[in-house]
Amino acid sequence: MSEDFQPTSDFLRILTERGYLHQCSDLAGLDAKAKSGDLTAYIGFDCTAPSLHVGSLVQIMMLRWLQKTGGKPIVLMGGGTTRVGDPSGKDESRKILSLEEIEANKQGIKQVFAQFVQFGEGKTDALMADNADWLTKLHYIDFLRDVGKHFSVNRMLSMDSVKLRLEREHELSFLEFNYMCCQAYDYVELNRRYGCVLQMGGSDQWGNIVTGIDLGRRMGTPQLYALTSPLLTTASGAKMGKTAKGAIWLSETMLPVFEYWQFWRNCEDSDVARFLKLFTELPMEEIDRLAALQDAEINEAKKILATEATAMVHGRAAAERAAETARQTFEEGVVAASLPSLILQANEIPAEGLGVLAAFVKAGLVASTGEARRQIKGGGLKLNDEQISDEKALITIEAIEAGAKLSLGKKKHVLLRLAEG
Repeated sequence: MSEDFQPTSDFLRILTERGYLHQCSDLAGLDAKAKSGDLTAYIGFDCTAPSLHVGSLVQIMMLRWLQKTGGKPIVLMGGGTTRVGDPSGKDESRKILSLEEIEANKQGIKQVFAQFVQFGEGKTDALMADNADWLTKLHYIDFLRDVGKHFSVNRMLSMDSVKLRLEREHELSFLEFNYMCCQAYDYVELNRRYGCVLQMGGSDQWGNIVTGIDLGRRMGTPQLYALTSPLLTTASGAKMGKTAKGAIWLSETMLPVFEYWQFWRNCEDSDVARFLKLFTELPMEEIDRLAALQDAEINEAKKILATEATAMVHGRAAAERAAETARQTFEEGVVAASLPSLILQANEIPAEGLGVLAAFVKAGLVASTGEARRQIKGGGLKLNDEQISDEKALITIEAIEAGAKLSLGKKKHVLLRLAEG
């Protein structure tokens, strides 16, 4: 992106000042299109899981800002391309899902988007399309003749998504090799159906997106544009949205709201300002004020980040409940009822009580009893805020019925509860 370019449209101004913009095929042309009030853009999401995770949140926020600045967002579900598999950034082929699994995943992802964009029939209302509507109806020979002739195998082999796999001598199936053809054709089809002229995505999708622009030019579409966001990592270099316990999902059924809030609260100090810009809608002046906080005060900025980011996904009320749970747990030292819970049946608890090693493994706070022993020796495990020193200690059924709080370090807690009845 040219540092000299000053956007005149609200859309590109916001994307630039908040850190969403990495590459654009034609900044001046896209800026004029956005300023005209007639910009329709899409991002594609394959249906590989029942929800999206934090790694997709930058793209989701870009669609949100597009709508808030007068553009029309299209959420493209990959009901068709999920059957093929995107080779980008992967060393092995994606697991082939059944049609039933793909449909179930698609429904889960739809629920995520309902929190971020408004769907409807109006000019700027979002629409959700599914590339299965056209990809599954293509006649293969016709597709090869009308679309395949525009693809150079030499150029396809030079694309990072293909080249890296081949350089590492990892197998690339013919099925996956077709993915970029399908994605490029999606762009052409969305232009024909809805007047879409911009495809956005992460920077790893740049090659696929500009291939779509080239296909559009060869097949007679109007001017198309490409825009990518930077691939996001934390200050320490970790991949965004991944933790030791797994992905940070955007669905409450896959990750409790409190744990989502805690993910943001526990971010690194040097990430706070960047995350406030990307994952909240706080005014830039307020973000600058929070970013200037130092030492212990930065924790207040982290709490605001956690609450604002959680409110975007789960609603304001749920975010404030999570913040209050954290306040009670960490600042008052009480057992908060909305902590992540493990419900145990009475027959799961031996008459003499549940061993602490087994309890921490069941709660998912440690991977094994051996790890639990090591944590006890290091003073890292607590029961109801009391440090555990005896690895043979037992938690009685009465203690579990009252609510037994297991803690690993200062920030990870699970409440053991007894099933009712």
